[in-house]
Amino acid sequence: MTFPAHVLPDTPENRVLTANVHPPDWVNPESAPCYNLVVIGGGTAGLISAAGAAGLGAKVALIERHLMGGDCLNVGCVPSKGVIRAARALHDARNSAEFGITDGSHLSFDFGIAMKRMRRLRADISHHDSACRFRDELGIDLFIGQGSFSTPDTVEVAGKKLRFKKAAICTGARAAAPPIPGLEEAGYLTNETIFSLTEMPPRMAVIGGGPIGCELAQSFARFGSSVTLIERGPHILGREDSDAAEILHSTFVREGIDLQLGAKILGVEKRGTEKILHLERDGKRSEATVDAILVAVGRAPNLEGLGLDKAGIKFDRSGVTVSDTLQTSNPNVYAAGDICCQFKFTHTADALARILIANALFMGRQKASALTIPWCTYTDPEVAHVGMYEADATEKGIKLTTLTVPLSDIDRAVLDGETDGFARVHLRAGTDKILGATIVARHAGEMINEFSLAITNGLGISAIGKTIHPYPTQAEVIKRLADAYNRTRLTPLVKRMLSGWLKWQRG
Repeated sequence: MTFPAHVLPDTPENRVLTANVHPPDWVNPESAPCYNLVVIGGGTAGLISAAGAAGLGAKVALIERHLMGGDCLNVGCVPSKGVIRAARALHDARNSAEFGITDGSHLSFDFGIAMKRMRRLRADISHHDSACRFRDELGIDLFIGQGSFSTPDTVEVAGKKLRFKKAAICTGARAAAPPIPGLEEAGYLTNETIFSLTEMPPRMAVIGGGPIGCELAQSFARFGSSVTLIERGPHILGREDSDAAEILHSTFVREGIDLQLGAKILGVEKRGTEKILHLERDGKRSEATVDAILVAVGRAPNLEGLGLDKAGIKFDRSGVTVSDTLQTSNPNVYAAGDICCQFKFTHTADALARILIANALFMGRQKASALTIPWCTYTDPEVAHVGMYEADATEKGIKLTTLTVPLSDIDRAVLDGETDGFARVHLRAGTDKILGATIVARHAGEMINEFSLAITNGLGISAIGKTIHPYPTQAEVIKRLADAYNRTRLTPLVKRMLSGWLKWQRG
């Protein structure tokens, strides 16, 4: 598989990006006699593995066949959040009458300028992941090309053989497309191509109501595209609590997104420049006519061309098979990131890479299962979660005490006009031990970290209750959960005892 050494569209910003992440004049170095670590894949997991190992004194080779920085920098987290920010700015400006701004509804919007801003900021950020930085500043032998195992302890790339003591497979995953009749012929976008758009599609269908689908459906609807979101499940964000998803559902309906839930796509056809999706919902058939289709239904592991069989490395359709210590069936080869983990987040890839370094190079026994992994869907409001859901606890036979505080009870949320949401915590029944938490708020991703810190370090909700939170902030909702827990401890017996003590003091 070959990839173009440029990023579309051909703009000054993307030329800067390309010069950083896939220099067209790059010359691969001569290989060393042996490497402590050979890393295949220059996405988040690969970059952290390579940089971390090199920083600790290892001789490291890094192989990337396409773009340094992987999905996150080039077609994932970075460009999507640039687009989301532009959409939020436009939405706020157009819905600002209650703040005394009277002409917000008449604002104009230039999609091209918003996308240019995203490309400029992405190019600026790309220096951190650049080929030259990894070679010149970090001392890593960087090879651009397809890396493939030729023996259990050798990788070949661009005609060079790289012998290793340990290797790391960090090749990530790519957008997957469902087998819908006519979809391929009609043409579609994924997260890998949508950020190359220079003109906004007037009508767009989004297939998939998961995080990526919801984030981009809302952004393009706010830009002015007529968006139809199609999801086979009964509600969007199927992994989240139903009332969290319901808040976002109501928001989407209010913002004009056509939600087709419980819908099956029977086929797609192209009529001139239009794309027609044939739907079936509750036994009734309908059509959705659009100008562009975005597919956001999951990820497929990048296994092709790696020569895994030659290295004795087991894999299946979900990716490379690893132990809890990230070791593959070849004891000298490890893996990290989307290629082997069900939680396909940049921050998870980062955390797994750190485990990989310790275990592969320093005989560590750190376990991936010990990680506390939060996540966030960056819609508006955001939906963030860490730890167990109620269904997880029920499945494991764990009894819970669940506490929920709505944002409408929080002064700062009221003043901000951002009361759609809540904070929820699941405690082990009879204790203050935090098992899981969900926050729905405009900046939920920033707020969930307090719960992640508590769970990781074994701190109960009581510790949060003892912590002073600035007033007024929306994060005060977390302190309110702790207050709610403390009120559960004030049983009738305890209250009678305290009242008796105070009565006695009065003499």
